[in-house]
Amino acid sequence: MSNRAYLQKITLKDIRVIFFPKNFYEKYSYLGSVPHKDEKSMLHALTIAMDYEAKPKWCPRWFLRFLYLFGCDNSIIRVRNKHAYHLFMKLTKGIRIWDYKTKWTDYDLRISITGPEHLQDLAQAIELYTYTNGERKEKEEL
Repeated sequence: MSNRAYLQKITLKDIRVIFFPKNFYEKYSYLGSVPHKDEKSMLHALTIAMDYEAKPKWCPRWFLRFLYLFGCDNSIIRVRNKHAYHLFMKLTKGIRIWDYKTKWTDYDLRISITGPEHLQDLAQAIELYTYTNGERKEKEEL
């Protein structure tokens, strides 16, 4: 049994995504767990706010997607190349969306991010709004 880490194979699609993203997910994928759905939600607004904070003004987004592929292997936890990874983390200030999911009910949203306090507050406000709005709608149905 080998102790080597498994790295994904880089395909032409991965290279296309770097330079020609087709949708919201591909465009902001360097931030981590970005929403896949095309319908706009508050998670999309959080993603755009995080992009504004993470992307240096002088740095093109394609370069961050390039570093995310070759440094992080398009993963939140893997590292393909430590130098590219460290450059990526320095440029983006470590801002990431680790995960978002619903627990117990479809409106109990949990968002895990790394970023400045105002982004943490925004994520908490989205969680609270989603929960209170969903709970209110559920009570109205009863």
